[in-house]
Amino acid sequence: MAEAVWNEDPGGAVYRSRDPISNLRVRVQIQRVTSTSLMLQQLQQPFSQLGQQLISLATLGGHNTASGHCPEEEKEEAVIGWQEKLFSQFEVDLYQNESACQSPLDRQYHQEIVKLEGSGGRKNRRIFTYTDHDRFTNLEELSQKVTTSVKEVPSYLAERMANVRRRRQERRLREGGIPKSRLVTWEPSDEFIRNSHIINTPVQTMYIMGDFGPPGKLGCREHERVLCTIQVDGNGVITVKPDFTGTKGPYRIELEGEKREMWKFTLENTSAPVKPEEEEREQRVFKDLYSRHKEYLNGLVGSDFEMAPPGALRLFVNGEIVSAQGYEYNNLYIHFFLELPSCWSCPPSQQLSGVTQTCATKTLAKERVAFFSFPFTVEMFFTQEDESEGTLSEWPILYFEVLSLDYWQRYRVEGYGFVVLPATAGAHTITASTWRPVELGTFSELQRFFIGGSPELEDMTYARVPGTFVGSRLSRFGFRTETTGSVTFRLNCLWQSRAFLESTSLRRRMQSVLDRLGSFSQPGSLYNVLEAFQRARHRMREARDSLPQDLIRTSASAVQQ
Repeated sequence: MAEAVWNEDPGGAVYRSRDPISNLRVRVQIQRVTSTSLMLQQLQQPFSQLGQQLISLATLGGHNTASGHCPEEEKEEAVIGWQEKLFSQFEVDLYQNESACQSPLDRQYHQEIVKLEGSGGRKNRRIFTYTDHDRFTNLEELSQKVTTSVKEVPSYLAERMANVRRRRQERRLREGGIPKSRLVTWEPSDEFIRNSHIINTPVQTMYIMGDFGPPGKLGCREHERVLCTIQVDGNGVITVKPDFTGTKGPYRIELEGEKREMWKFTLENTSAPVKPEEEEREQRVFKDLYSRHKEYLNGLVGSDFEMAPPGALRLFVNGEIVSAQGYEYNNLYIHFFLELPSCWSCPPSQQLSGVTQTCATKTLAKERVAFFSFPFTVEMFFTQEDESEGTLSEWPILYFEVLSLDYWQRYRVEGYGFVVLPATAGAHTITASTWRPVELGTFSELQRFFIGGSPELEDMTYARVPGTFVGSRLSRFGFRTETTGSVTFRLNCLWQSRAFLESTSLRRRMQSVLDRLGSFSQPGSLYNVLEAFQRARHRMREARDSLPQDLIRTSASAVQQ
């Protein structure tokens, strides 16, 4: 019968090993199956004849006496080690002549081939290898293609990177440990720039080749095919392309020409397995190494972390003004400040306001976008003075103003907006819409276009609710505005409080508080965060007050002693 399954996946596989790469062994087996023309002739026969003249593709090569081929030419197997050199017939014919040897490597190959001829000749016929130092490796890396198309044109980047080969670089040191290379290169060459601007991870390459020429005519370069490519870098990553066959079936190679012969080949990993006792000992060594490295890192970090003051909630915000989009004019910048409600405070050196750089807009998806990527950091503390649960503070609010500059360095107001800091810890991306005040008539717009200037807010907090407002209703009747663009913020919030670590007996109760703190996502649940924090503090104080006074005195005296 014919082969059950061909391996149609020639893609590579990536492995990682801590063992020396010199222990790698690969068994390669190639075998002639049949010519494609003969197969097509058999398939074109009637079905009745096919039942009587089935072709055993797996054994046809060994029994094809009509072609006059000897069995050694039809099938070959070899076990190859890492960077093991097996000479091809072409290399044997080339390096036998000492006058053709030009480099030291050529002379070394000449000596090895002479020794092989003296010991009975090479054992391999069709299977051979190209190591990392051969010319074929350089040419193959320079001619790598992304697709299988013959008409592929490499890009400029592909041409530049094709000239870069990652190899081991040994830096020679002068006496005293000073590098021999110059520390400053005033006129760098193109090769120096290429080698200095890439990730120079050492990589070694090896090619396992096959010579599929006609019997008696081996040694022609046009009949050579790459069976397997193996690359190993300095981190122990092994890339095999194509992957080891295993149970997936053999790979096939269809040759061009009149006969259109077909070959199959398999790749097997025959490296010696690690013994159980050696593997266990290796695991213990790595475990000990990792534990020591962990202790070393813990020693660098230390255990004296800066804690929040007792009875306070610390809020740390790492923010970024990402972009602004949808505005009328170019050259935008943003002025922002943070308003702290009652019961909130910040360190004296903390800056609660800032101004971004001026950023030109670019067209993206039919919209003009200015990318700021402006970072800012804010640290705040919440301290509840009143123990009653009815009085709760508001959450901090970030107000901002978008402005634009014209050619004469005159600014225009593009919009006002605000962002309430998130009520949950973690990373948040918020897009806030803006508006700007307008006046009736065209005079204001003409003034804004020609000489700059536009209606502004005296108090930027009027974008939400002014901090000085007293009352239950805020009327904005008669105030005219116009919707403008939007600003995107990226906020990373961190909470810290001693209340979360006060008592071991209250950890379960505090865990429920943490769960509730992390479940707030609706804007209406904003004040519940502060309420839960206040209730947790109140429960802990009740637990302390419920303890007997004698026990408290005894504990205090023990602490003093």
